Amino acid sequence: MALRAGLSFFTSIRHNQAPRPVRSLTILPNASPRPWFVDPEPSPLRHLPPHLEPRTRELPPNLPENVKELFQKLTECPYLELSTLEVKRPTPPPPGPPLPLRIPKGRRQRGGTYSGEGILEDHGGLWNWVVTAQVKEGTENRGAIESVVRLVRKTLLKMDPPVSLPPNSKRRGHYGWAMLDAGTFAVHILSRDARLKYFENQAQW
Repeated sequence: MALRAGLSFFTSIRHNQAPRPVRSLTILPNASPRPWFVDPEPSPLRHLPPHLEPRTRELPPNLPENVKELFQKLTECPYLELSTLEVKRPTPPPPGPPLPLRIPKGRRQRGGTYSGEGILEDHGGLWNWVVTAQVKEGTENRGAIESVVRLVRKTLLKMDPPVSLPPNSKRRGHYGWAMLDAGTFAVHILSRDARLKYFENQAQW
């Protein structure tokens, strides 16, 4: 009798116990899982201050249109340090030392170094303008110089009229310096070391 009474008691408790509600997760249709450390909105882009933005140098006056067009195209090239892109007149080499004055000797008066005053003439150089640009440091051995040279050739050949260029060189590697002869002007694409060695210290030559 005691056992029956105990079983009936527990049975009545089980039937009278209210069922627990099942918790449901509400998922918003537009909600996306986002880690706690990610900002809800993207932060606005920070621009470099004006004194740190790369700037190209001013173009000289009386510059031919084909050089201006090439310069503008190079300002859009991602491989170049824009602060090194410039166009200028070629630097004339310094005159050498004068020959020592020697008096002609012998019956035929040979060996003299003085041939009169002469007329001083400025014959100029090979080119009227020189375009120089440096690739970003660390990219000179990764094909940056070759890519810029291809861009220069493509730009000049598409001009109206096209600029006459020598055949494309098949040589691999430029050892930090590639030069393109465009007739009246030359284009030098340089690494940082080549620019500092050959174009920044020309007075020491």
